[in-house]
This record gives sequence, structure tokens and C-alpha cells, in this order.
Amino acid sequence: MKYYVVDAFAEKLFEGNPAGICIMKEWLPDDLMQKIAIENNLSETAFAVKGPQNYTLRWFTPGGEINLCGHATLATAFVIMNYFEKQLETVQFETMSGTLTVNRCNDLYELDFPTVSSTEITITEQMIDALGTTPIEAYLNRDLLFVLESEEAVSKISPDYSKLEQLPEGLGVIVTAKGNEYDFVSRAFFPKLKVNEDPVCGSAHCSLIPFWAKKQMKHEMVARQLSNRGGTLYCKLEDTRVKMAGKAALYLIGEIHIG
Repeated sequence: MKYYVVDAFAEKLFEGNPAGICIMKEWLPDDLMQKIAIENNLSETAFAVKGPQNYTLRWFTPGGEINLCGHATLATAFVIMNYFEKQLETVQFETMSGTLTVNRCNDLYELDFPTVSSTEITITEQMIDALGTTPIEAYLNRDLLFVLESEEAVSKISPDYSKLEQLPEGLGVIVTAKGNEYDFVSRAFFPKLKVNEDPVCGSAHCSLIPFWAKKQMKHEMVARQLSNRGGTLYCKLEDTRVKMAGKAALYLIGEIHIG
């Protein structure tokens, strides 16, 4: 089976977030896709099968299947548009989170995703202890979202992953702040999914974009994820949808031997 690794939201190779991509003719058993994701040991391995109209897309982390992943969706669209159906400028995916669209705009790939609303919650001592710092505000959606006082605080944070994993709320933990050069910055941690830090998390921006659009009273923003690899996202808020655009770089084409 052909296997691709693509750096998504990357201005160049070895930046952004790497995703493993498998474009298949038919579905493999769930447990086999999970084993492949564990063996690949990337934050996400995406599996796609073409249907009568659109592709169906699923995402597996080393810790299990998830309902939404931005960078692996961008990477899958990059593979389809460059290696399977080069004539396409738009590709649609049927997913657990509904129909997702990716448009190619020159060298940018723009994701069209649903917005995710966040509810403000009380900051607990357990949260402060796990983060190693006291956030200004805390919110909950699928993930925990913490607002820190500055870009420097986001850059320097060194949370205790084992304590993040023990937090009763949220799947992941996102920290964010107003940026210096960018409109906002963030980092994303998913120890519950066996991914300590996700280099660039598209799904987190489904909540970050509407959050910062409201705070800054603007609908177009440029965001930066401050992981060691780093990644840039060109963001728009359009009613109940968010658009995230980024570049991608191919790292690897190989073959998976599964018997």
C-alpha cells in the first residue's frame, strides 16, 4: 500500500506538522488502521477512500481515532491533488465532522471547517499545577483552551504531560495568546492521545479563530503555532465556518507491507 508523509502548514520541509497519508481502494479493518497509526508514530495517520462523489476520510492517532484533524486533512488533499487527481482544485471529504472542503489557491491549501464554540470555565488548582503557570482565562470545547498573558508565556510554557493527561476536562490542552508579529499564537498538547505536543493543530483553530476574531474584532488573521517545528495558518471567520490556509511539503513516498 502506498504511503505518503506530508508536512502540513509548512513553509518548507521539516516545518509544520507531519501526517501519514494512505489513499486506499477499500477500507481496512479498524484495528489494522490503528496498528498502522501506532507503527507510523505520527500525531495523525489519515486514511481515505474515494466514493461515488467525494472521498471518505478518517484520522487515527497512536491513541485512537479522532473526530477532526486539520493538518492531516490538508495533507490528504495535497496528496490527492498532486499524485492522484492533478486536475482537481477542490476536494471534499465525508468525515465524522460532516463534509470538509479543501481548495487549492496557488501554493496554499485552504480548509473549510465548522466553527467550534467555547464555554468559559473556572481555573482550578489542578490546571495550574499541570500547566506550571496560571492562565488568565480558561475555556472548554472538545479541548481545554487556556489564554496566557503573552506570546513569550506560550513559547516558554513547559507543562507536566502526565498531569495534563490526568485533567478530567477536555481531550487536548491548547494554550494561546495575542501575538507580537502574528495576530495570535498557540501551542497544542494531546497526552491523552499519546501525542505530547502537536506541532500544528488545525482542529484547535476551529475554536481559536472565532475566539480571537471576537477579541480582536477582525475576521482575517494570521496565526502561528509556536512548537519546535512551527507552522503558519492564514485564517478567516465566515459565519459558522472557519477557513485555514497553509502550504505543504512532501517528505516521503513509500510502501506499507501488511501481508
